[in-house]
Amino acid sequence: MANGRQASAKRMKMAERAQQHMNVHFPGFHPAWIWTRKTNDGFSTMPRTMPIVMQIIDAQTKGQPAGHTLFCLWARSQDHPVLMIENPATFAAEAGFIGERAVDTWRKRMRQLRDLWFIQTKPGASGEFHYVLLTNPNAAVEWMRSQKKVQDVLYSRFIDRLMDVGAYGEIEAVHEVWRAEQAAAVAAAATSVSATSVSVPPPPSPNISK
Repeated sequence: MANGRQASAKRMKMAERAQQHMNVHFPGFHPAWIWTRKTNDGFSTMPRTMPIVMQIIDAQTKGQPAGHTLFCLWARSQDHPVLMIENPATFAAEAGFIGERAVDTWRKRMRQLRDLWFIQTKPGASGEFHYVLLTNPNAAVEWMRSQKKVQDVLYSRFIDRLMDVGAYGEIEAVHEVWRAEQAAAVAAAATSVSATSVSVPPPPSPNISK
């Protein structure tokens, strides 16, 4: 399993290899028709697993697919997990919802994403979703898996991609958090039982005369 440094080196080698292929197959292609993060503005950082994450979300929210709604939130993030949504209509339109009920439809999708732990929210001036915290989508998928909400075929594809990009450690971190929370819960329960149990007085000393 690749660690962060190994994954970074792998990506560099892949980028160099892609550039070599470009020199061979697309030589002299005008840069005006090419978008790269290093030279173009208007980009957002998001996990490479996002396409599969969106499939998993859509499979769980059949009839009201919410995967694209999550993608639009990430596309609006400023490399920070917290978003402030001052105009829900703008986000609804970018998610593809139109008409009089566009914002209501968008809010339903947002509630689905919240229920599946892809976002956390707090109300504000614009309503229920003024403040939005984007959680790690890889961790959210693992939570869905623990709740039997992910099909085997999609989960296998997700894990393969996660390992391919060197991010499987995020799943291990989630399980470590769960183990720590379970241990803390057990310890708290034991303490509670000890505190509420009836004290039994010790037997009298045999040296004390009656």
